Parts: sequence; structure tokens; C-alpha cells
Amino acid sequence: MAGITIVGLGPGDPQQLTREAWDALSAAPEIYLRTARHPTVAGLPETAARHSFDEVYETVERPEQVYEAIAERVLALGARPEGVVYAVPGHPCVAEASVQLIRQRAAGRGLPVRIVAGLSFVEPALQALGVDALPQLQLADALELAARHHPPFHPDAPALVAQLYSPGLASDVKLTLMNQYPDEHPVKLVHAAGTGGERVEALPLYAIDRSPEISHLTSLYVPPLPRQSAFESFQETIAHLRAPEGCPWDREQTHQTLRRNLLEETYEVLHTLDVDDPAAMREEFGDLLLQIVLHAQIATEAGEYTMADVIADIQAKIIRRHPHVFGDVRVAGAADVIKNWEQLKAEERQAKPEKKPAGVLGDVPRGLPALSQAETYQKRAARVGFDWPEVSGVRAKVLEEIAEVEQASAPEELNHEIGDLLFAAVNWARWLEVDPESALREANRRFAARFAHVESAARAQGRDLGQMTLAELDALWEQAKALADD
Repeated sequence: MAGITIVGLGPGDPQQLTREAWDALSAAPEIYLRTARHPTVAGLPETAARHSFDEVYETVERPEQVYEAIAERVLALGARPEGVVYAVPGHPCVAEASVQLIRQRAAGRGLPVRIVAGLSFVEPALQALGVDALPQLQLADALELAARHHPPFHPDAPALVAQLYSPGLASDVKLTLMNQYPDEHPVKLVHAAGTGGERVEALPLYAIDRSPEISHLTSLYVPPLPRQSAFESFQETIAHLRAPEGCPWDREQTHQTLRRNLLEETYEVLHTLDVDDPAAMREEFGDLLLQIVLHAQIATEAGEYTMADVIADIQAKIIRRHPHVFGDVRVAGAADVIKNWEQLKAEERQAKPEKKPAGVLGDVPRGLPALSQAETYQKRAARVGFDWPEVSGVRAKVLEEIAEVEQASAPEELNHEIGDLLFAAVNWARWLEVDPESALREANRRFAARFAHVESAARAQGRDLGQMTLAELDALWEQAKALADD
């Protein structure tokens, strides 16, 4: 009768076939193998005709399409009156993506699925490595890992990567892993686990695709990083601080008491960017992350939201606003991306009728520094076409605002006109592709450094700044500029 029987062939030694698997294979007139490149195949009952899907690995365009193609072919075979017996290495429910797809889709097609267990590759691999699955062994499939840009598992627990069957696949896998692990991270290739040819090969991550022994029976063991580095571990640390047995200071904090900390850490990050100091960036981004995780933990305890909610929301938003990356929208360049972004944001605002329409500028944070806020307003307005046609008009507007400042006399009028001048200057900076906030911060830094030289030079002369003439101070200032230029 129609249906699918999925049999686990074990790790590679025919003697490790279960009795149930042997009986199922002996009763089958034909067997479809995910791959014939498995030592157990040589010991299968000779009464059954054998077919394999090995050619699929060579004919599909992308690695992640392999299991999709195999699953669909097995489902089609299972719909025949005689059904199909499909045999896979190891255990059908351990690191077998094709089996997952078959089970997910079979019910909708009215096809029964029977699973015949087998010894998985995990047990003999762990035995060869001399490690335990507990605590927290993570499993991954090499094909699925190769299709990603970042590993789906965290670095504080070991990971076992199945079916690293070729040097080319190993090369793709290592590139994904290097987005989280150092190039020199020590890993181990496990070849032919559970067979007479079993071998464990230790080597650095960057060299895994250079092993001459990689085959269809190769898996990869990735030990954890030497220091706790996982986001989940950091969340545990912060939750511990907030727990009854944690830190009294951390337990007292609220969203409101941490506002100043959040602002200060943000500005410290900006400073590291201004001076282009990667080591300082690394430290300050950690301090900023601490604030974010603290707020999320406070919200979790109050039943407001969790860090998972925060990440899920931004993940969905980023994917939704990048249909040219995660969908089928085509763009010609960055200008098209920005145009689509604004359109998508407008659609999102319309989808929230419970809130008063915010408009193009409504969601610009009011707490932004004035220069950054002005630039953001101008960028938002420009995206919907409200902008000067060319930079000459922007320059003329700056000169016009200077004239109006010079004509103003009353304090309120001066305040108004100076504000307009600054706003126009920010717009000119935007047109010249200069970040006004960063430019002013850099100017402040230069001024502070040069003035510090003036003070130091005056002290070296035994002079008091307040007693020096402007000409004398200006001479020291020019010295400071000359030193900076050197």
C-alpha cells in the first residue's frame, strides 16, 4: 500500500543495524538510499534492488536544495501503490533534513510514514572524541550551515556538524563559522565514526577544507570558545544580578533610573567612533549592550516584554523592510532602497489605526541632539521630495540666514534667526555628505586639544592666561595648529 518507510542504517558498520531495520530492508523489493556512499550499504540484504539519490548532490544549483529535491522524490515514490522504503545513514530523526521535510509534507498528502530507528552518528562520534552529549551538545547539518552567514548555535557549548562530505562544503562551512569563531579555533574532524576506519583529526578551523580524508562519513566537532561569549550566557548573568540573591544596586534599578546611564554609554560609543579606536569600540559597545539587556530583564520581570520579543520584533522589521534581500523586489541602488523603506514605513503606520498618524517626522526621537535631529528631519523630508533641487540653493539659504542674523536686534529675534542659520548649515552639511553631529564633535575635539596646548605653553612660560594679550594667545594657538598639522 502507499506510504513511506524510513530506515536508519546506523553509523556505518553493518553489524550495528537494528533487528527491526534488517527485517524492514529484507522484506523490501527495492530500497532507495539517500546516499550509496555508506559502508552499511555493502551489508544490506541482496534480495532488494537498490537506487540512490547521489546524483542530486551534483545536479542542484545550491547546497540547501539537496534535501528539498530528495524529499519531493521520496514523496512521489511513496504515493505509488507499493509505497517506498527510504534508507538514510544513522538515525532518521538525527540530523536528517530530508526526513524532516518528508514528515512535514506527508500528512498533507495522505501518506503514512513509518520510522525504523537506527544508531545515529552522534553516539560513535562522541565516543571517538571522548566527550559527553551533556551538557548542551548542539547539532547542525553541514549543508544548512553552509547556506547561512552566521552559525545557528551559540559558542558557549560544543557543536557537532553532520555530513561534511566534501572539501568544497567544508570551505563554505568554515566561512560561516568564522563569523563567530577565530580562524585558529581548534576543532576536530571525525572520520568514519563507528567503523574500522574511524579517525579523529585535530586542526585549526581555517584548515578544515584542506583535510585529504574528508568523505561522506566526516563530521565536525566545534568546541566552545574559552571564555563565555554567548548572548544567552550574558542574559543569564544579568538575570542573576537582578535575582533575589543578586546585586542590591542592580535590583533597585528601573527603566527611569537607567536613562542617564543609557545616554552616557551611547555618547561614549560615539566618542570611540570619532577617534576610530576599535579596541575602545569593543569595550564601549559592551557597556551599551549591558544597558539594553538590563532594560530587557527589567521588562521581563514586570511582564512587559522579553528580550526574545525585542529580537523577534526587530528581526521581523528588518526582513520586512528589505524585500530586495529577503523577497523578490528588485532595486537599482541605494536610492531605491531608501524609497522602498519610506513606503514600507508609511504602510506600517497605516496598519496601526489605534495610534494617531505620526506623519513623516512623527517618529523622529525628540531626545536626539539638536544637530542630529535637524539632519534627520531634513533627510526624512527629502525622501518624500521636499528638498532643494541643487546645492547652490542650499548655500544661498545659508547666506540669507546670516544676513537675517545680522539684521536682528531683539533677543527673541536673534534666538530665532540663529536657530534658522544652524538649521540651514545642517542642511548644507547634508548636501555635502558631511555628518554635522560628527563634524562638530571633531571640531570640539580639535579645539580642546589645541587649547590644552595653549594652556601648557603658557605654563611653560610662567604666564597666566588671563594676563596675556590676545596677540600672545593667538601666537600660541597657531603653534598648536602647526603641531597638529605635523
